[in-house]
Amino acid sequence: MYLIGSGTQRLPRLVGISKALEMMLTSKPVKGEEAHALGLVDAVVSPNELVSTARQWALDILERRRPWVASLYKTEKLDSLGEAREIFKFAREQVRKRAPNLTHPIVCIDVVEHGIVSGPRDGLYKELESFHELLHSDTCKSLIHVFFAQRGTTKVPGITDLGLVPRRVKKVAVLGGGLMGSGIATALVLSNYPVILKEVNNQFLQAGIGRVRANLQSRVKKGRMTQEKFEKTMSLLKGALDYESFKDVDMVIEAVIENVSLKQQIFSDLEKYCPPHCILASNTSTIDLNLIGKQTKSQDRIIGAHFFSPAHVMPLLEIVRTKQTSPQVIVDLLDVGKKIRKTPVVVGNCTGFAVNRMFFPYTQAALLLVEHGADLYQIDKVITKFGMPMGPFRLVDLVGFGVAIATGTQFVVNFPERTYKSMLIPLMQEDKRAGETTRKGFYLYDDRRKAKPDPELRKYIEKARNISGVANDPKLAKLPEKDIVEMIFFPVVNEACRVFAEGIAVKAADLDISSLMGMGFPPYRGGIMFWADSLGSKYIYSRLEEWSKTYGGFFKPCAFLAERAAKGAPLVRDLNL
Repeated sequence: MYLIGSGTQRLPRLVGISKALEMMLTSKPVKGEEAHALGLVDAVVSPNELVSTARQWALDILERRRPWVASLYKTEKLDSLGEAREIFKFAREQVRKRAPNLTHPIVCIDVVEHGIVSGPRDGLYKELESFHELLHSDTCKSLIHVFFAQRGTTKVPGITDLGLVPRRVKKVAVLGGGLMGSGIATALVLSNYPVILKEVNNQFLQAGIGRVRANLQSRVKKGRMTQEKFEKTMSLLKGALDYESFKDVDMVIEAVIENVSLKQQIFSDLEKYCPPHCILASNTSTIDLNLIGKQTKSQDRIIGAHFFSPAHVMPLLEIVRTKQTSPQVIVDLLDVGKKIRKTPVVVGNCTGFAVNRMFFPYTQAALLLVEHGADLYQIDKVITKFGMPMGPFRLVDLVGFGVAIATGTQFVVNFPERTYKSMLIPLMQEDKRAGETTRKGFYLYDDRRKAKPDPELRKYIEKARNISGVANDPKLAKLPEKDIVEMIFFPVVNEACRVFAEGIAVKAADLDISSLMGMGFPPYRGGIMFWADSLGSKYIYSRLEEWSKTYGGFFKPCAFLAERAAKGAPLVRDLNL
C-alpha cells in the first residue's frame, strides 16, 4: 500500500487522481513506456545508459538548463474539486464492494482526498498520522506475518541446511493429460522446461495437448504472451503413448485419477524405464505415498508434488516427503517449484497431507450444521463475507460431487472417530446432480455458470437428516454470523493443530501459507493458525468442548489444543514458529 514517503500526495499530482488511486489500490505495476506517458518518470533509457543519463539530467537541473518543479506542487494533472469528490466517492464504493473487511484502502483514499482539499503539506501530516495508526492494526500484523512466512517456506530444517546443491532438471515427463496434468505441463513449459505428456491413447493425448494449447492461447488473448512466444512455448511440449522417450527424463510427475492400484503399476513401470537419478513424483491429493511406491525399490526418490487446480494458476505446491525420501530429491523439487513460480511448502506424508487434511472438516462442519437445521445458503453467504473466495457448498459444486465423495471417503476411513458422515451429497448424486458440470448441485447454474439457490434442496436435506437420525434444531436456523464462522473454522483449526503436533508441517507458518494459497483463506487474517491465535486457545477450546457435548466427537478438541488452552498459552506464537 502506497502510504509512506509522500506517495499519496505526489502520485496524484504526477499521473492524475484516477490513475493514482488505481495504482495505489490495486498495486498493479506499470511498464516503463506507460510510466513515461503518464508523467511518472522523466525518461526511458537502456540499462547501460541509466546512470549517465540520470547524472546529466541532475547536472542540467543544477545548471538551470532544465526546469525543476517539485512534484508536490504540480497541479496541471489535478481535477477540479467537484470532479475530484466524485472520483473519491466512486473509489470508496468500489473498495467497499471488493474489500468490505479492509480499512486501509479507505484510509488511503481519505489521505489522498485530504491532500487535494487541504493542500499537500497538510496531506503529508495526514499520511504520517494514518500510517502510524495502520501500523498497529491487526491487518498490518497479519500481512507482515504472511510476507515473512511465505519467504520462509523454502527453509526446511534438516534439509536445506545440509549444503546440498539442486541438480539441474533438464526434461520433465507428465503422466495424464486431464485438467491437472495439462495444467502442470502448462506451468512447466511456461518456465522453459521441455515436457513429455503421456496418455493411454491418441484421443486422450490430443485432448491433453489441446488443453495446454488453450491455456497458453488464453495468455495471448489477454496480451500476456506474444504469438511468437506462444509457438516457442508450445514447441517444448511433446506427446507420448509409451515410455520409450522416458530414458533421459530427470523428473516424472504422475497426474492420473486417484486409484491406488493404477498408481502402483505406473510407479513400477517408471522404475524400469526412467534413469536411476530420475525424481518420481505423484500429484495425488490424498493417497499415502508409501502405498503408491509399495511395489518399487526406489522409495528414496518418490515424492509428492501436489499442485492445486488450475495448476498453472494456483500458486501453492505441496512437496510431500516420506521417511525414505532423499533430502537431495526434496532440494531438487524445491528448486523446480521456485523456477515455475510456485510457493513450495514441504509437508509430511499422511492422508490429505496439509491442505486437504486441515480443511476436510470445513465441508463436514457445514453439512453437520445444515442437517441440524442451519440455512445452507446463509452459511455460504457468511463464509464468503468472512473473506473466503466462496462458501463450502459452492466449493463442492465447483470441484464436483465425485471428487468430494472420493476425498471424503479417505477421511472417513482414516479418521472415523472425528468425521461427520452425511448422506446429503450421495443422495443428490443419485439424482444425477454432480455440481457445476451438470448445472445442478447445491445451486442451479445457467449457461454462464451463474449460481442461484435451489428450493428443491429441502427434500434432500430432509432425507439426509432422517438417515443420520438427527433432529432439526430451530435455534440453528437463526444462528448468528459469528457462530457460523466459528463452527465452520474451529474444526479446521483443531485439525491444523493435529497436523502441527504430528510434525506433518515443520512450521506453523507453513500451515498459514498453505491455508492462504491452497484454500483461499484471507491473507489479511494472517492464515489459519495466526488467526486462531488472535482469538486465543482457551476460547477455541471452550467452544469446541461445548459443541462436542451437543453434536458429538466431530467437535472434540485435540490433545495439543487442550494442552495449550490449559496453560493459557497461544497455539504457536510463543514457539517462534
